Amino acid sequence: MDLSVGFPGRVLVATDTSATSAAAEAAGIELSSRVGASLVFVSVIDPARLRLPGGLFHTRVDQVRAQRESALTRSVSSARQVGVAAQFLIWEGDPGVSVIEAADAEDADVVVVGSHSRGAVGRLLLGSVSSYVVEHSRRPVMVIRHGQRLDDILAIDGADGRKVAKPATTPAPRSI
Repeated sequence: MDLSVGFPGRVLVATDTSATSAAAEAAGIELSSRVGASLVFVSVIDPARLRLPGGLFHTRVDQVRAQRESALTRSVSSARQVGVAAQFLIWEGDPGVSVIEAADAEDADVVVVGSHSRGAVGRLLLGSVSSYVVEHSRRPVMVIRHGQRLDDILAIDGADGRKVAKPATTPAPRSI
């Protein structure tokens, strides 16, 4: 999606509700607020990552779901306080695949994901949801690293009454 042609009407923010995802959540709220888009937060619980060797759960899925619901309720409330129509979804499954499926199901115009900035070895050992989404999504993906703000990667200028969006800096591959 070329944001200089049109603005998103629906933004999907993928979040694990951790401190690392906070920048992506804030950028999604800011983008939605600036362009008048609706916002969907999606959090994916991967039951495979909750298991210990031998198959027992170190944390139950319902416990993680309750924690995520509480955090996402606060995120939705923050969005609504600035006039953004927002909701949340919690899915179970592989996070990368599920984020892409949620973006398709919700007809998102852009996907915002956070990055743990693990580096090559960390991505190899632990995988990277943001890398997977960037590589496999048919929709534009905006990657927000810990500590970044929307203005660090996307400039939206409405000073002359027109809304113009352009990359603020050199973006990551396939990100806006």
